[in-house]
Amino acid sequence: MVFTCAFTLPLRAGADQEPRFAWPLSPEPTVTRTFEAPAGPYGPGHRGVDLAAAEGQQVLAADVGVVVFAGTVAGRGVVSVDHDGGLRTTYEPVLPAVAAGDQVYRGQPLGTAIAGHPECAVAVCLHWGVRRGEEYLDPMALLVTDTEIRLKPWEGP
Repeated sequence: MVFTCAFTLPLRAGADQEPRFAWPLSPEPTVTRTFEAPAGPYGPGHRGVDLAAAEGQQVLAADVGVVVFAGTVAGRGVVSVDHDGGLRTTYEPVLPAVAAGDQVYRGQPLGTAIAGHPECAVAVCLHWGVRRGEEYLDPMALLVTDTEIRLKPWEGP
């Protein structure tokens, strides 16, 4: 008899955080700039990832949560969502389609991508950040991936 088995194993995102987020853009975007952890609270770094987008492309909630901010910061549209476990995701620049206090679900549109991220290598991109309290985390480490592991058939004794 021959058996095969396929299942998904979560990849560790850190000592205390399992992957849980979906991509905030669909289809899966190109990463134009990766996360660079700051050395200290005010040190240089890149506190998120930049994702190539198209003007007007829907920006999606990475997971279930509550919108805590939807408005303008320093001339750019920003949406922030609080999630269970003390995590907060931030999306910018966006034209918000939600308001503070709204419950959102994974994959729900939060707004649309717009130009206006000056550090981005392409015309339109989404800066996506994640933090727990005051600690910034790499959003890529929190993405759920569909890694499939197949066991080889075994014909036992």
